[in-house]
Amino acid sequence: MPEFLPIPYPRKSSGLLLLLCSALFAGCAQGGAGSIPGVAANPGVAGAIGAKRHTQPTCPTAYNFKGYPDGSRPEAALLNLNGTLYGTTATGGSSSIGTVYTVAGGSETIVHSFTGTPDGSSPYAGLIAVGSALYGTTIHGGAHGDGAVFKINKAGKVSIVYSFNGTPDGAEPAAGLINDGGTLYGTTPIGGATGNGTVFSVTTSGVEKVLYSFANGSDGAGPIASLVRFRGALWGTTQGGGTSGYGTVFSVTTSGKESVVHAFAGSPDGASPVAGLIKVSGALYGTTPNGGSVRSAAGGTVFKITAAGKETVLYSFGTAGDAENPNADLLDVNGTLYGTSTMGGQVGIGTVFAITTSGAESVLCSWASETGGEEPMAGVIDVGGTLYGTTQGGGSKNQGTVFAVPL
Repeated sequence: MPEFLPIPYPRKSSGLLLLLCSALFAGCAQGGAGSIPGVAANPGVAGAIGAKRHTQPTCPTAYNFKGYPDGSRPEAALLNLNGTLYGTTATGGSSSIGTVYTVAGGSETIVHSFTGTPDGSSPYAGLIAVGSALYGTTIHGGAHGDGAVFKINKAGKVSIVYSFNGTPDGAEPAAGLINDGGTLYGTTPIGGATGNGTVFSVTTSGVEKVLYSFANGSDGAGPIASLVRFRGALWGTTQGGGTSGYGTVFSVTTSGKESVVHAFAGSPDGASPVAGLIKVSGALYGTTPNGGSVRSAAGGTVFKITAAGKETVLYSFGTAGDAENPNADLLDVNGTLYGTSTMGGQVGIGTVFAITTSGAESVLCSWASETGGEEPMAGVIDVGGTLYGTTQGGGSKNQGTVFAVPL
């Protein structure tokens, strides 16, 4: 196997070296009329599909995180609720173990600072709206220290819906949740019957069930991404396992029957997917941070997979100036897919890119220096024709940023 590029992921327990991603969550308002008030976005930065990479503009910053008592290291995608963006940071806040925040009108507000136990700590995933409340996950904290599902109201009151307990339960949920008929579904990268991760369900009243425990065989191992409902089942990715050890696309029914839809084979195929899948015109699309035909490590791909399991690599990253190492879910805007990469671009610290479903790719913007932001781990959302996202590092205080890229 090739040497893969690890992304730092602070952990308290042994297990898989994880590559993090954040999903675009079911139930989120991904669109809206107009951009976020007071957040400047430099009109015209996006450029056309297929634009030459030497013309890349710099991705504009909308907010710089400051650390303590502000948040820092935003790993997650944003949620748009009526013109206010909600997000999480993995660190920072009054206890330095993460926050829920909002950005609106050009300013940021900390809605909640996590405290650990019995509260959660280190939220790597974004939020989803269910009724009048928001739900999310933390990789640590909770009653047992193995992470939690939490609920937060708009006033900032947090309650723990469920605390994970390792084995045979799941542990350290890094992915966001999806809401399907009032039940929440998610993944854990470790824990479960063999310690190789789970797919779980949890009700809003806190009744949790492990639907499937991965065995680190041909079935896959270490699911980090969120799920998507497709063809009557829950579909997702694992970064490990499969017939070649390079990860899988899998489906699992709500009764717990798991099937491997595709096992990644490395180069020139993709490898080690950490992002979730999105539905576009009857097929699923996703990214891998490694593999592809250009570079086996820190190259990566955009791929398409049909319901029958036919996988096609649409694009391989890794040439000079191009995007490299995409970790995040894609976003479909009128048939064009948008994403982020943690590497590549002007100086190698990340990009926002676009790709058509036929495989024509373009870098829309990239970061020219760490002071502007670096290493976007999460996907983007579309708010009235502007893409908003986060960088987990860089910015004026080196604590991460929110950025805004007009289409």
